Amino acid sequence: MTTPSEPGTTPTEPGDARVDPSLSVIISERRQLINLGYRLLGSLADAEDVVQETYARWYAMSRQQQEAIHHPGAWLTKVAGRICLDLLGSARARRESYVGEWIPEPLPEPTEWITGRPGGATPDPADRVTLDESVTMAFLVVLESMTPAERVAFVLHDVFRYSFAEVAEIVGRTPAACRQLASSARRRIRASQVPSAPAARQAGLVRDFKQAWETKDIGTLIGLLAPDATLIADGGGLVSAAFRPIEGGEQIARYMIAIADRATLTILERTVNGQPGLVAQHDGVTVTVAAFDVPSDRITRIWAVRNPDKLWPWTANPPR
Repeated sequence: MTTPSEPGTTPTEPGDARVDPSLSVIISERRQLINLGYRLLGSLADAEDVVQETYARWYAMSRQQQEAIHHPGAWLTKVAGRICLDLLGSARARRESYVGEWIPEPLPEPTEWITGRPGGATPDPADRVTLDESVTMAFLVVLESMTPAERVAFVLHDVFRYSFAEVAEIVGRTPAACRQLASSARRRIRASQVPSAPAARQAGLVRDFKQAWETKDIGTLIGLLAPDATLIADGGGLVSAAFRPIEGGEQIARYMIAIADRATLTILERTVNGQPGLVAQHDGVTVTVAAFDVPSDRITRIWAVRNPDKLWPWTANPPR
C-alpha cells in the first residue's frame, strides 16, 4: 500500500520562522493532517474542521508549553487522531438521521480542483489529499463498516506507518489491543475486496458506460453491469436520489436512463478518488460524481454522490 509519508508542505511567508521558529514545522504538517482526517472520516470538510481544531489547541498553549513539546508533528497527529476518534463515535448517530444513503465525499485529481470552499476561497495545495489505494471509494466504504477504534488503529498503522505504541497513545488502549484492532480491520478489508481490473480496462468500461448513458442505450448498459451489480446514491435529502441501494444490472440501467430522460446532462470522464469515474453536469454545475468498482470485465458497484454539499471541489458555480 502506498503510504503518504511525504505529504508536502505549505509555503510560509518570509520572516515567519523569525517570528516563531516552530511555525514552519507546524504549518508543514497541515497536509499530513488533512490526509489523515479524510481517510478516518470520509469527509474533506470534516477533515478541515479537525485540522483547524488541532491548530487551535496548539495555539491555545503558552510559548513555554509549545517549546516543551519536542516533536510538534507527533503531537499534532495525536491530537487530530483523538478528535477524529471522538467524531467517529458520534458519526454513527448522525448517520442514523441522514436522509438516504451516506457515501464518502468524492475527490478529484489534485490538478482538477476547480474551486475552494463554497464562497469562492482559493483551494490551498495543503488541503488536497494524496490519492492512492487507501482513498478509493471501495476502500473508504469498507472503512465505514469498522468500529471507530478499528478504523483509527488500522489507518494510523497500515496506511501512515505509525507504531502500535504510538497508536495506543491516540486510541487509549494497549499496543497489543491496537495490534488486534488493526488485525481485525485487515480481515474486513480482505473479506470485502477483490483485485481490480487493470486501470486501462477500468477506464475503457467506464467510457463505454458513459457513451451508453448518453445515447440511452439500455442494452449496452445492462451488458456492462454485472447481473448482481449495486448502485448507491447519496442526495443527503437536498436533491433527488434513490433512498435505498438499487440491486441488479437491469434495474440500474433503467434508473440511469430515467435520469437521462429527466434532464439534459453533460457527462465527463474524470478521475474520482484515484480511479476512472464520471461527472454529470447540468448547466455547468456538477450534479453527480460517480465512482465505479470494476474487478474484472463488468461493473459491480457504482457510488453516485449527488449531495451538493459534497461536490464543491468539482464545480466552478456551487449552488447557493
